[in-house]
Amino acid sequence: MTIIEKLEQEKKLYSPVFSGKTGLPDTWGFRGNLVLKEAEKLADEARPPEIFADQVIISADAAKINFLACHVDSLGHLEYIVEALKPYLHMGGKYFVFAGNIDISEKYFIELGGSGFFILPLDEATVWNEILDCFSLERGDLKRLGSGEKIDAVAAAASGFSGRFRNISYEEGLAAMGPIRIPENRPV
Repeated sequence: MTIIEKLEQEKKLYSPVFSGKTGLPDTWGFRGNLVLKEAEKLADEARPPEIFADQVIISADAAKINFLACHVDSLGHLEYIVEALKPYLHMGGKYFVFAGNIDISEKYFIELGGSGFFILPLDEATVWNEILDCFSLERGDLKRLGSGEKIDAVAAAASGFSGRFRNISYEEGLAAMGPIRIPENRPV
């Protein structure tokens, strides 16, 4: 069973735009949303998650998630990401979390739960567009690729990423973050 299948079975992944085998051998990808904290269940009603990461992009092999990019409303949700994905994260992975409540001029690197996370602001853009800009990937070069191959291209570019972000502790990040902003009409 693949990591993506395990996460789907655990009901952590929902609203997939893509889920399945990518163009590389033994590589699977996902684009959609990630449940970080389920809503309290009342009777048998299905409720949306209380906290989730959206615009999620995952590339995984048989054992580990090698690339992750996502948006969360608050940097405080980073601990939920670690909790939800801990068995599948590793120190060599490239993980990018766009937080809606950090200063637009800041970029951090935070180690948490044995993995390192590049923390970036996201104001009115999308994770996909920001990741392409971060890795200097041309949108035109990706147009001819299938959904899984696009994830492969982004993950390959991420593997060589060595951006200079300020190292801070998770606690320092929590102290520096602002209030949660939920912009109206934010693109998805």
